[in-house]
Amino acid sequence: MKLSRREFLGAVGIATASSAMTKAEPARSASNIVRVGVIGTGVRGKYLIGNLPDSVRVTAICDCATIRMESTLTPKGAFASVLQQFKERDAAHCATHQDYRRMFDREKLDAVIIATPDHHHTLPAMLALQAGLDVYLEKPLTVCVREGRLLADAVKKTGRVLQVGSQQRTMEVNRFACEFIRNGGLGMITKVELPNYPGPLRVPSLDEEPTFGGVDFNLFCGPVPLRPHHRNLWMKEDFKVGDLLWRGWDLFRDFSGHMMTNWGGHSVDMVQFALGHDDTGPVDVRAIEPSSVTELWLRWKDKTPQPIGDASDRRFWPVTMKYADGIELQFIHGPDFIVFHGEKGRLKMRRNYFETDPPGLVTSVPDAAAADKWKGGGHIARPHLENWLEAIRTSSKLNAPVEAGHRTATICHLANLARELNRPLTWDPRHERFIADPDADTLLNRPRRRGFELPNV
Repeated sequence: MKLSRREFLGAVGIATASSAMTKAEPARSASNIVRVGVIGTGVRGKYLIGNLPDSVRVTAICDCATIRMESTLTPKGAFASVLQQFKERDAAHCATHQDYRRMFDREKLDAVIIATPDHHHTLPAMLALQAGLDVYLEKPLTVCVREGRLLADAVKKTGRVLQVGSQQRTMEVNRFACEFIRNGGLGMITKVELPNYPGPLRVPSLDEEPTFGGVDFNLFCGPVPLRPHHRNLWMKEDFKVGDLLWRGWDLFRDFSGHMMTNWGGHSVDMVQFALGHDDTGPVDVRAIEPSSVTELWLRWKDKTPQPIGDASDRRFWPVTMKYADGIELQFIHGPDFIVFHGEKGRLKMRRNYFETDPPGLVTSVPDAAAADKWKGGGHIARPHLENWLEAIRTSSKLNAPVEAGHRTATICHLANLARELNRPLTWDPRHERFIADPDADTLLNRPRRRGFELPNV
């Protein structure tokens, strides 16, 4: 397999690449075929490739670890069937790159799918928009609030199509339940209870290990500080540490918001959609010290390491929020349902399922076939990808537009910040800053390492 290998692009290199892309015109195919590049070929990237319809050709893939690209081009095990069509049709002619900046510079694409670790979401998305490409971007949209606003503004400025990978917005059962709530089916909503998703760990000091798997660890770190290589920082769900299937980059604050932005991104998204709050957010945010963190961790022990100390590990603390209309969000229970409380009763929702109490509140539900096509785990995404492709072709409405994705991610970031700061926060969702708290405002953005600055789009 021929792979693109080169030394790290410094500040001059990225400036040159950005300049070239500023002048680029969209490279549209003469047929109805959409030429797609896929950035990030881990588990999620592979499933997205396998979910693409016949109208798409994957002409380039990109990953900082060549082992990930090799296992995409020559899939084995469970992915042999998932990627069968890609292997038979596209793999032999698919270009490979370790650096997405080089991929943009060399390939003729119509669109990109971004399934990288979260800290690499914003830069490739903005470079793609700058190059005139449409984007499918996995959730959470970004690792901090400021990057989300910059990305949403860039989509508006360029006029390109960006779909956030929050596929529950396309699921008929979830859409029905959200519209039922938004249209008054529960009467006035008073509060919503959500799982108390754990927040991220600080990156620990780890002894350097030899690199393997063809990983360019400098590229993996990208915009965050460069650290000594260790597999615990970048490999996700490839090995166990004790009884825990190790979640790698997803565990650490530099790279992710952990379960709060991961699974929490789906739940909060349904809340925003159901309440009709896709253009706003809460105004009051606070973390609550529990009597025992260990008890809270036991709900999540298969997803996150054991707490250090008891109440001192604030990443497990429950969080409460309130919107300007008085509705409360309470991150308080285990990894189960979202529960909407209204005047007429309750509605419990999760992926592809809901129930009401009392049961008679809903008299008609989506056809069973609408739910059946989504059965099989969170990897099923074809209808959501098709919604994106239809919007590219016809300018039809996206189910998960960038502004909604940004507002959802913001709520998840606010929950983690409330724990980190350990004080009540007053949020201004219109101007996206804290009220009279400049120290908290400094945490809305992240410094970026030289060579990985965001372009002006």
